Amino acid sequence: MTSTSNTLAPDAETGADDAADAGPDAELRPFVIDAAHHGDRLDRALAALAPEFSRSYLQQLIESGAVTLHGVPATRSSQKVKAGDEGTLELLPTPQSQAFRPEPMTLDVVFEDAHLLVVNKPAGLVVHPAPGNWSGTLLNGLLARDPGAMLLPRAGIVHRLDKDTSGLMVVARTRAAMDALVQRIAAREVSRQYVALAHRSWGGAPVRHVDAPIGRDPRNRLRMAVVEGGKAATTTFELLQDAAQGCWVRATLGTGRTHQIRVHMAYIGHPLVADELYGGPGAAGLSRQALHAWRLAFRHPATGEPLEFHAPLPGDLRQALAAWGLRYNDFEWLTSHAP
Repeated sequence: MTSTSNTLAPDAETGADDAADAGPDAELRPFVIDAAHHGDRLDRALAALAPEFSRSYLQQLIESGAVTLHGVPATRSSQKVKAGDEGTLELLPTPQSQAFRPEPMTLDVVFEDAHLLVVNKPAGLVVHPAPGNWSGTLLNGLLARDPGAMLLPRAGIVHRLDKDTSGLMVVARTRAAMDALVQRIAAREVSRQYVALAHRSWGGAPVRHVDAPIGRDPRNRLRMAVVEGGKAATTTFELLQDAAQGCWVRATLGTGRTHQIRVHMAYIGHPLVADELYGGPGAAGLSRQALHAWRLAFRHPATGEPLEFHAPLPGDLRQALAAWGLRYNDFEWLTSHAP
């Protein structure tokens, strides 16, 4: 449930005076805790109400006395809040908060209604602001396209694709749709399939199920890896076509771990083309990892209607297939689905 009373926002009557009393370049925002956050930790409630700031930053503000409840400084992030609690939050601009700004951009919208969007993301577009990419992201484009996205955590983004992975993403437009989609993804009720071009001829069984836990690579913190004690991760790979140089495969996610397909393909000896992070050098004219989210299927969060979407293969992947003598055929890989 979202309303102007439970969203952090300047007060029309007192905002000017409060801003004058705040520190240099600071903004003092009043807030009211709504019923949806009754019983939450203070830091968790503020993170939901002010999604443009990280929870760790809000914890720092709480500990420094920049947050008050009923006029008294609240210095414990773990303090429980109740519906109706009133307070103020003194905010200093950070790169992360400034990143939550609308930036008009052209988006390839495959489907849209009052509850959600399905977007075909191009390779090279970062999904969410992060160090090194505080602007020009999908989130910025969503904020410009729909001002109501500012009221949603992460502008309604419920799952991500890596910067250089192209293809389909679903984005919520209401809090109810967002909560439902997050729950369905967690329950593995959202089907996501990818196609990938990888090094080395496939060989062996045409369908291979990989069940290998994924966690942070202890030797390189920038990578993920199959590690003992990692989070459970399952992917089913199906050979579409084979060549001397490599293979064209379809991947169906059973779970949604960070870099899951890239990690599992490297683990079984087939790193993706142009995926340098996981040992796949550039080839066939590609300079970005050869991974495309081509199919997305789920039940509509409001109506329950089954929805299924497909994203055409980008030109760079078509050219790479041709360079390796692989035949691209829409009918073959659009009509047979991996388990």
